[in-house]
Amino acid sequence: MTKVVIIGGGPGGYEAALVAAQLGANVTVVDRDGIGGACVLTDCVPSKSLIATSTRTTYVRESETLGIQVDDQIDGKSSVHVDLTAVNTRIKLLAQAQSDDTRARLVKEGIEVVNGEARLVDPHIVAVGDTRIHADVILIATGAHPRELPSARPDGERILTWRQLYDLDELPEKLIVVGSGVTGAEFASAYQSLGSNVTLVSSREHVMPTQDVDAARVLQEVFLRRGMTVLNLTRAESVVRTDDGVLVTLSDGRTVEGSHCLMTVGMIPNTDGLGLEEAGVRLGQGGFVEVDRVSRTTVPGVYAAGDCTGVNMLASVAAMQGRIAMWHALGEAVSPLKLSTVASTVFTHPELAAVGASEDDVRSGRIDGRSVTLPLNTNPRAKMNEVKDGFVKLICRQHTGIVLGGVIVGPRASELILAVSVAVQQRLTVDDLAHTFAVYPSLSGSVTEAARSLMLASPE
Repeated sequence: MTKVVIIGGGPGGYEAALVAAQLGANVTVVDRDGIGGACVLTDCVPSKSLIATSTRTTYVRESETLGIQVDDQIDGKSSVHVDLTAVNTRIKLLAQAQSDDTRARLVKEGIEVVNGEARLVDPHIVAVGDTRIHADVILIATGAHPRELPSARPDGERILTWRQLYDLDELPEKLIVVGSGVTGAEFASAYQSLGSNVTLVSSREHVMPTQDVDAARVLQEVFLRRGMTVLNLTRAESVVRTDDGVLVTLSDGRTVEGSHCLMTVGMIPNTDGLGLEEAGVRLGQGGFVEVDRVSRTTVPGVYAAGDCTGVNMLASVAAMQGRIAMWHALGEAVSPLKLSTVASTVFTHPELAAVGASEDDVRSGRIDGRSVTLPLNTNPRAKMNEVKDGFVKLICRQHTGIVLGGVIVGPRASELILAVSVAVQQRLTVDDLAHTFAVYPSLSGSVTEAARSLMLASPE
């Protein structure tokens, strides 16, 4: 029986463990912080739980537009009080419950879970304290942690990483968010909705510079309309504590005062102290583990998955990397990881979801394609829900009509993108989508409508 040892219990690790057990391997997961990893305990699950609460508060504040009268008003707007202690207590309990459920699933499948810190003694021996575990296959799935700036050291009270937010007892009165990537934008959007006065510091021309330009602009307009201050084309040079808050000094010489500062400036892989390089595993720039498309490292029998590889820091990608590693290591047929089919979502309000090729790929000539963009404010279901912001963008190949990608901005875009993801993965055409029934009325109807627009635009 093949012996598999997995270091790290996050999505890359526990999903790999389940696959390996299913294929008959003897599996041990060595975990330091709790099954589910940072994804479940401090990052994805907690943040999306917080965002679910913030989205509800926005719906309450905007309920008058639907004819719902809220008696308690301030300046003509609904007053919503957020009990942050109760919110954070619920979030932490939910995260722990998810971790416990995942651990129980591993145990049920006969997987051994060992608590402790692991390191490689050699490519076939993992050390956990004084214990040595021999393995035929080893998977490194140790994740990553928030990057810290020397001039802005988090203290867990006023200067924070996103993993420290859930210990706050009161809502930050004036929150400065440094970094306007996905994480920064999500938390800025959430805390603005919860009632904080938010300032978002962005080094680029607009927020979320790696996302679809049209989508990023829509979200920035929404942020500004809801009262957020967005400072573009500047960086935070330093963050220091004051008597009752923080002072952020920007690269253009300006200063911003707030009650709290949230730093979202990237991730550092958890690869130090694992004995990887000593075992022959090559680390790339920034300390990330170098892997190929089937999750192999430079050492035979040693694989890696998840954020420690820096391939694409999404839980879904980590899980797939882990599964692919086990399928490959245990002799199953496997398709290499294909990043062009990975769907991603920014859980702002509204959400932004995308998959596959971008409109920039079309404009630059990297792909021979065409696209169509339909605003959601013409969709009947959107009108019923007073949705005014967002769109559906669909991209297909010029002559064949094969769906190459898409972008959706709107409520539940994270769910709506699945139809486009299936089309991209299965190489469906716009004709296939156009002839697919969509519920009326529904937001998903805009996906099939976009497909019909591209179908009608096909050259004769």
